[in-house]
Amino acid sequence: MLRRLIVIVTAAMLFSSSLTLAQTKKPTPPDRFPPSPLEITTPDPLLPRLPKDKQRLTLQEQQKLEPALDALNQEGAAKLQAGDQVAAFEIWNRELRLRRFLGSLAEVQALSRVGAIAWQQNDGQEVQYITQRLQAIQKQAQSQKKTAQIDLELWRSLGEAYQNVRSPKLAVEAYDQVLLVVREQKNTTAVVENLKIIGELHLSWFDYPKAAPIYEELLGLATSQGERVNEVTYLKRLAYIYEQTKQPQQSLNVLNKLAEIYINENNLTEIPELKLAIASNYESLATENPNLLLEAFNNYQEAYITAWQLQEYVRAGEALQKLIALYRSQGQTDEALQASQILVQTEAQAANFYGLMQAYDQIGQLYLEHKEFPQALTAFQKGLEIAQQLKHQEAYFTGQIEKVSKANL
Repeated sequence: MLRRLIVIVTAAMLFSSSLTLAQTKKPTPPDRFPPSPLEITTPDPLLPRLPKDKQRLTLQEQQKLEPALDALNQEGAAKLQAGDQVAAFEIWNRELRLRRFLGSLAEVQALSRVGAIAWQQNDGQEVQYITQRLQAIQKQAQSQKKTAQIDLELWRSLGEAYQNVRSPKLAVEAYDQVLLVVREQKNTTAVVENLKIIGELHLSWFDYPKAAPIYEELLGLATSQGERVNEVTYLKRLAYIYEQTKQPQQSLNVLNKLAEIYINENNLTEIPELKLAIASNYESLATENPNLLLEAFNNYQEAYITAWQLQEYVRAGEALQKLIALYRSQGQTDEALQASQILVQTEAQAANFYGLMQAYDQIGQLYLEHKEFPQALTAFQKGLEIAQQLKHQEAYFTGQIEKVSKANL
């Protein structure tokens, strides 16, 4: 019995010590991400010796290696065309490992090319490998710029490469580096070029708050240099940005400048749409400042008048609808009724029968508010005639006619 007890105690002690050992030795986490194929250091037949600084080859070695790498690129493309995507990227990764020995610029340009293909082929892992390598090159370039002049071509290539792998924030970082230098050099052409790239990057990823100051600067440069075409382009971009970010005052500033340019150039075709947008912004601002409602009315009227003169009857009808809604919101039913009568003529000119039917409905409702039942009945009957032609909302107009007929008794 004693012997058996000793065995049990000994076993328990052994189990306890093994448990303690297991707890002190942390298990190795599983390898969630396989190592990047771009970081493999196995010797390659195309590069029998590694250069001493692991970066540069002699000119003769570079001249020998470069055509061999171009051949690898073509081989990868052929594999992809044949449908063997795995083999294609294995070849391209080998090419990319060796490209780094031709210098950072050559490597970035190759990474950019393969990265674009990886994105098109929906190969997320390859895109990740390439992005990581680009970041490593960027980090190295950043450390070097403290002691040497920045390599603008390298940073531009980094920006383009990041665009190809759809990393807009990293692309902007790269172009920002270029922008800093060309600003110092007072190279206005290069400044504009880089601002346009950065602006488009922000817009392509719907980052409107960051896009706005870029286009404001571009607008200022275009205005100061008298570049009217570019000025209009940037004003349109800003109008879109401020519309998306719901900033009516900023939007008004831009739209009024655009309207002024078009009026000065006698380009009236753009005015109706602009005036509609201007009026809408005044209407938004009128919630805090009711005095601005008059500006909204005036601009809707200008939009209608100009559209009618240009025989743009659909646009004219749109302006009248906005004007009528604004009149009704202010309790100005007489003015709304007057505008609705004009709307009937406008929709008839536009041959917009659905709009015409709605205009008669609107007139009928306004007469009902005035308790002018015969006029309301006439409007609903005309609306029913069009509804029967369109085979749409016939029951609705029939119901309205019955309702008015009973009220008129």
